Amino acid sequence: MLSVELGPVVERLRASGCVFAEDEAAIIASTARDVAELTAMVDQRVAGQPLEYVVGWASFCGLRILVDPGVFIPRRRTEFLVSEALRVTSPGAVVVDLGCGSGALGAAVAAERDVSLVAADVEPAAVRCARRNLPGRDVYQGDLFDALPLDLRGRIDVLLSNVPYVPTDEIRLLPPEARLYEPPVTLDGGPDGLATLRRVVAGTPEWLAPGGHLFVEMSDQQAPIARAVMAEYGLVAEIVTDEDLGANVVHGVKPGVKPGIKPGVKPGAGRGAGTPGG
Repeated sequence: MLSVELGPVVERLRASGCVFAEDEAAIIASTARDVAELTAMVDQRVAGQPLEYVVGWASFCGLRILVDPGVFIPRRRTEFLVSEALRVTSPGAVVVDLGCGSGALGAAVAAERDVSLVAADVEPAAVRCARRNLPGRDVYQGDLFDALPLDLRGRIDVLLSNVPYVPTDEIRLLPPEARLYEPPVTLDGGPDGLATLRRVVAGTPEWLAPGGHLFVEMSDQQAPIARAVMAEYGLVAEIVTDEDLGANVVHGVKPGVKPGIKPGVKPGAGRGAGTPGG
């Protein structure tokens, strides 16, 4: 961290409306290489740019995830999706981060488990960013499952897909940092917010391995609908909620047992391994 007096920085940030001015000042000071860069970063933040774009990274599951302008910024509430996925992810599992953005979800899972990880996104900027966060991993560009190698079909053990779920008419209600700076394609989920979710779920039975898992994040109102959509496509689904983070995860499981696993033996540790837990 630069050895500078942060009081004036905190005051500038607070005056511009930053609620956590002290924390943000410390993050900027820990990132800037010199006083000139610190000043430029503060100017950008005061002008309204998201902190993560200003410093070039976001904190997620204890990792420093690189985030470029034009790439969706991972939210803290989505850490709950990762924690739920880790409950059923065994070493050696085939994990796909679909619509990966910066690759934060895949990076967080891979940091805790030795897995075979693949990521994909339709946006070139996201793919470039994810490749920086997932060195040595395959990151593909394309529209959802169309981006994936065909040899993954029927072999995915854990599918993470933090799809956009804001209804189109509600994007105007988002905070300016999201509404003005993040790409609309990463936010807009269509008329009811579930358009992309439906496309992911429709492809899931073909791409998941028997006993494979799908994890998505939804709002309070959307989660029951998402669970019903999963049921339509033959998944056994549950909703899991973290009140502290204000997060809802919808977890679907494709019925069946992966070849090589004895019936009755769950492939992952903890609640939710093999089948949804209550």
